[in-house]
Amino acid sequence: MKNSAIVKTLAWPDEAATAAFAQQLAAALTRAPEGLHACITLHGDLGAGKTTFVRHLLRALGVQGRIKSPTYAVVEPYQVDAGHIWHFDFYRFSDPREWEDAGFRDIFASPGLTLCEWPQNAQGVMPTPDLDLHIQVSDDEQRSVTLEANTPRGQALLA
Repeated sequence: MKNSAIVKTLAWPDEAATAAFAQQLAAALTRAPEGLHACITLHGDLGAGKTTFVRHLLRALGVQGRIKSPTYAVVEPYQVDAGHIWHFDFYRFSDPREWEDAGFRDIFASPGLTLCEWPQNAQGVMPTPDLDLHIQVSDDEQRSVTLEANTPRGQALLA
């Protein structure tokens, strides 16, 4: 973890706690002065709850209808009243040329919220995230979540 980052640790004993945190983060995102604009990465093993958290966050932000995992498509776009949201899953991402070819640089440079699972697979091309979420699962299926704010925007989200 980066030395300059602000770090908080949370416990998510169940899915209700995950949903409650998603509601809190959605509120912080929508009341931010710059609007719905941040880059959030999600780290954790398969089955840690990254996509579950994103689904709760998207619902809290007002996404209606089916929320698909972007595992095969790499990105799923959404539009809500507050702005654009892109949910990335870089699990199968391996070619940095795809970053340019798919227009990802433009997406990350434009206003909106980017939620990125498996960001380590896009290391070197992805910008510094405002907020990193590291999810670890304990033997009793509870989640320990470390939140790391890397930018002033990320610090404001954690405040």
